Amino acid sequence: MPLNVGFKLDFKHQFWRVMIIGGILMYAIIATGGKQYKVSEGDIIRVEKLGKADGEAVTFDQVLALNDGELKIGTPTVTGASVSASVLREGKAKKVIVYKYKPKKGHHKKNGHRQQYTEVKIEKINA
Repeated sequence: MPLNVGFKLDFKHQFWRVMIIGGILMYAIIATGGKQYKVSEGDIIRVEKLGKADGEAVTFDQVLALNDGELKIGTPTVTGASVSASVLREGKAKKVIVYKYKPKKGHHKKNGHRQQYTEVKIEKINA
């Protein structure tokens, strides 16, 4: 029985890892906070702030695509599919500096912004 092996770049630790789940690379593409994320079981991702307490369970119902040996693409979502996760923590990203000035006018304006996020761990992909 051949194994389907998939490679995924883990940006947090900057190395390649091999993910095999029951001999099949299982992943889902979810939508939350206006963005899309490709997730597998055990992944830790940062999504837009959800307003949940640490340790609380979260379910993502907007599953756009699912691969559990065969690829299922939703129109627009896969019916009956969901992704279960738990909240690890909430925080703020690094500060982004916005600096504007008008040449020859002496006008300078400096603003900073820190985007709020929720860090979640993907527990289970329900097909």
